[in-house]
Amino acid sequence: MARPPKCRIVQTEPTVTYFKPRGIPMKMLKELVLTVEGFEAIRLSDMNGLDQDEVAQLMGVSRQTVGRVLAQARKVVATALVEGLCIKIEGGTYQVASQQENDAQ
Repeated sequence: MARPPKCRIVQTEPTVTYFKPRGIPMKMLKELVLTVEGFEAIRLSDMNGLDQDEVAQLMGVSRQTVGRVLAQARKVVATALVEGLCIKIEGGTYQVASQQENDAQ
């Protein structure tokens, strides 16, 4: 039996959850899903310049897990850019950091 995925910690949920190519109606576009933890891993690693060990510590998972999450997230973003697809940010196995602190109390 497979081990259940460990909940990833994210600082905040994204405020923008949908990206699409300009000038193409939504009904003509295929969409790809980027998980919230994938979004967070890209934000921390690529935007903030943290290494995978630092990202892993902030997200409460192993460095190997961060590597897998980043690889999947980058594939979604690259595919959407190259093929002109929509990106919808939703779902995944995550908990917002402030919620985690509240649950501990």
